[in-house]
Amino acid sequence: MKKVMLLFFILALLCSALFAVPVSAQTMELAKNCKAAYLCDAKSGEVVYARNETAHMPIASMCKIMTLLLCFEAEEEGKISFDDTVCVSDRAAGMGGSQVFLEAGGTYPVKDLIESICIASANDSCVAMAETICGSEELFVKKMNERADELGMKDTSFSDCTGLPKEGQYSCARDVAVMLRELLTKEAYYAFSKIWMDEMHHSGGRVTQMANTNKLIRNYQGCDSGKTGYTSEAGFCLAASAMRGGMRVVSVVIGAADSKTRFDGVSEMFDYAFANYTSKCVLEEKVLQDFRCEVKGGKLSEISVIPARASYLFGKKGAEDKIQLEYNVQPVKAPVQIGEKVGEMIVYKNGVESDRVDLLANETSLKRGYFDGIREIAQDWTL
Repeated sequence: MKKVMLLFFILALLCSALFAVPVSAQTMELAKNCKAAYLCDAKSGEVVYARNETAHMPIASMCKIMTLLLCFEAEEEGKISFDDTVCVSDRAAGMGGSQVFLEAGGTYPVKDLIESICIASANDSCVAMAETICGSEELFVKKMNERADELGMKDTSFSDCTGLPKEGQYSCARDVAVMLRELLTKEAYYAFSKIWMDEMHHSGGRVTQMANTNKLIRNYQGCDSGKTGYTSEAGFCLAASAMRGGMRVVSVVIGAADSKTRFDGVSEMFDYAFANYTSKCVLEEKVLQDFRCEVKGGKLSEISVIPARASYLFGKKGAEDKIQLEYNVQPVKAPVQIGEKVGEMIVYKNGVESDRVDLLANETSLKRGYFDGIREIAQDWTL
């Protein structure tokens, strides 16, 4: 395997010359009127602030983050389509709490049910989707717990798909952030999460008005996603994400005394992150000038490569970090087509892997034939 190591130091990384040294989150208490709080970079998971982050607590409708994640993963796997229709069972239609009043026996498009979960926190739609994907809510909850284990959510146990109070159901602020970060990787999610108001249409012309329970969608610049929660046991909860200047952060609060306190707590953490942290591009999505990939048996013996995407590193404004880029590429056999993966670029921050980006062929190299060799010999002879 051919590895080329580039090691360089970036002094005052992330525009340090332009910003003052930030205030440490350890010297202040954020979202202090909430029982638990957590703030992190959405991409890397780097923690900015945490308090009571692993304490087991009820999280109310924030459980629906996992419900939504499984819905979008089922769509990606082809198990469901957004245009499919779902026949609502008596059990789903009879769910209490927040709902959009689905009709038992009525049919609704999958996309409408998912939208109602995102906007109106609809319990009836959650159960309808759970039954559609797994056959029953019980089997769906089993899948929720399996997915939680896969994500490393060690302090979480689901008992239903809605977050309604049930024995044995709990999570923590850190685990809520983990599952929201995973949901944020689903591009289709944003088509629903950003909606402020909409309507659910039923047979016979009946309409249910829906308004997004996450008020920060409208009231906080850059906030485009998240999930609220409330029960008397859990208090007022919120997990949300906001992006500014290419930097996306996730903020979670559990156990606020009232709705305003949860929104204020998340907003305060967002403000702290955007004031004191930044995201710096360390790898651009353009042809690499200092590296080429060897092609065995190709008409082109070497080809240029390009990263599949740019890479950004999250860090404090004014901090000094050691950045290391490692090409992980081995010679490939012809033919090689443009866009084909030929290796990886691994990005390290202070010795810890921060990102891994595919390197793609930027040129096509077809397989050399017999006459290509004869032609080369003839050219050499004439010289």
